Amino acid sequence: MNRTTHTMTIREGVVLGAEKPVLFSGPCAVESFDICLEIGTKVKAWAEQHGFSYVFKASFDKANRTSSQSFRSIGMDASLEVLQRVGKALDVPLVTDIHESHQAAEVAEVVDVLQIPAFLCRQTDLLLAAGQTGKAVKIKRGQFMAPEDMNYAVSKVRSTGNSHVCLTERGFTLGYHNLVVDMRGLPIMRQFAPVVFDITHSVQQPGGQGGSSGGQREFAPILARAAAATGIDGFFIETHPDPSKALSDGPNLIPLAKMGDFLGMLKSAWELGRTYQDFSVE
Repeated sequence: MNRTTHTMTIREGVVLGAEKPVLFSGPCAVESFDICLEIGTKVKAWAEQHGFSYVFKASFDKANRTSSQSFRSIGMDASLEVLQRVGKALDVPLVTDIHESHQAAEVAEVVDVLQIPAFLCRQTDLLLAAGQTGKAVKIKRGQFMAPEDMNYAVSKVRSTGNSHVCLTERGFTLGYHNLVVDMRGLPIMRQFAPVVFDITHSVQQPGGQGGSSGGQREFAPILARAAAATGIDGFFIETHPDPSKALSDGPNLIPLAKMGDFLGMLKSAWELGRTYQDFSVE
């Protein structure tokens, strides 16, 4: 399969699908301004060191937690204020999830990229509302979706006149608290839009700890290198200073202290993949 010609402009100088990989990274959820700023400051520096464009990520609401007793949010207004302050302090673009159509316009006033959660990737009204904001739209492939069928999700966004859309891979679900990544899906989806690999959610174990999700972060470097070697356009990594104390998805988060070395490893694998991305046996 040939290299994609699709791009997604996030901000001037930050383009997914260009010659520089884009890193979407931050904590799973907005916990506080101090934690977000600490993470964003360190990850931005490492991203610049290793040649990534950087977009700060944190969810303003975790609406799809396993249990209703789990942490969801510090509140929409408070979370968006934190995101806005972090973006201004670090001068970086922002990405966060939306779960309902009515959230799109308000959230788009703060962030540069609207992320569509995997479970909602077929929700036509949500995709249209996101596209109509004019902001970049990042769609996670549903755990139940064939890679080629994600073309229809992309087309829904583009039908609004918004061409700034990308796809994200995060694994297939077979039930039994496990996800499996089929690397063939990455080049398939790159035929339709730029592709991002979600490293940390690909090692998640949904519901694996009873009322919360587990994770196998020890496999994150392996999947990350494999995906990078396909020559994709960007990476999604959630991180935290102390994953054991994170309010969401702790078991699959990359410890913040490891992120510098992790990004160095990732960039080397990505460069190797780009060298051979046009190799064919057809």
